Amino acid sequence: MSSQSQATTKPLGVGILGAGPVTQAIHLPSLARLRNILEVRHIMDVDAAVAESVAARVGANFSTSMDPLLGDPDVDIVAICSPHQFHADQVIAACRAGKKAVLCEKPFAMSGEEAARISAVSEETGVPIIVGAMHTFDPGWLAAEANWGDLPENVHTIRSSIVLPPNARFEDFATEIFTRPAGGTPDYSDIEVIKNALRGGIMGLAIHDLPLVRRFTPDFVDLEVLQARHVRPFGYVISLRCGDRIIELRAAMNKTWKPEWAFEAISDDAALRVDFTPSYVQAGSAVATITRGATSTTYGPFEHNGYEGEWRELAQLALGTKQPPSAESLINDLTFAIAIADATVDVAAVEHAGVRS
Repeated sequence: MSSQSQATTKPLGVGILGAGPVTQAIHLPSLARLRNILEVRHIMDVDAAVAESVAARVGANFSTSMDPLLGDPDVDIVAICSPHQFHADQVIAACRAGKKAVLCEKPFAMSGEEAARISAVSEETGVPIIVGAMHTFDPGWLAAEANWGDLPENVHTIRSSIVLPPNARFEDFATEIFTRPAGGTPDYSDIEVIKNALRGGIMGLAIHDLPLVRRFTPDFVDLEVLQARHVRPFGYVISLRCGDRIIELRAAMNKTWKPEWAFEAISDDAALRVDFTPSYVQAGSAVATITRGATSTTYGPFEHNGYEGEWRELAQLALGTKQPPSAESLINDLTFAIAIADATVDVAAVEHAGVRS
């Protein structure tokens, strides 16, 4: 759709289920830059004070339950930013409510069975769904994908490396956050705490890059975890083998002032490195560098990032000007993440038992 036709078309209405830090610090700033095509019209949160405060920022209606939002005729697109245990049922309800498109924050399901149920309802209703793994919508990543040639066929090492401060630091840079969930003091001597931390790290942080990893490992039936270690207070070091390819997943969230989020794919003859902006930072796209021999080509930075990219995609899906991602692809991305999480906690349990014996 041309910019002129977008400007003369009434913006699509957006309703958001869940008004926590992700909504406040990521989605509202992104949508503010796209107000010519998208407009926030309804905010729902179970905390009435949060719902009212966040809705007031954008002049939207607010409610404390899902039904008023789904029944709002001014809402065309639903964004699901609630705790993950509610995602599957809310995605299905949004599809059945006749909305034009649904964005679900990652993970959009916690099992293959849930994912299949969502896929079936999306196909039945014709409502397209995308998952908020923002890096797959980043123009820097998309430029790399368009120019990497035969790298996926020849890659031997894939690496995701993430160093971030606690989310609250960047959230506070982005906006004034109205309430946060209370934290706690974990007991790291308890293997269940370690296992839950590793699973949470994979399904909450690594999952942003696992769809990228899967571009280079489409067949992951022989996945093997070689090492799995929890990094305190929040992080992981995980090494995997998938066929003849090595995957390294590393993350640490601490008080550093030098964040880094890098993705690499390396073959004997070529290498890709993508440097992403940190979570919550609205600072343009990733920068991708492809190296072949002595020649390096850089793509980016482009004007918008993956957060804005996913909203642009949603608008196109809602207007019917772009085809949605295949349900099979979404299910495979989720299955890949769950397989890594399951194998990782199994290895961590064995290693923990060995240390304590």
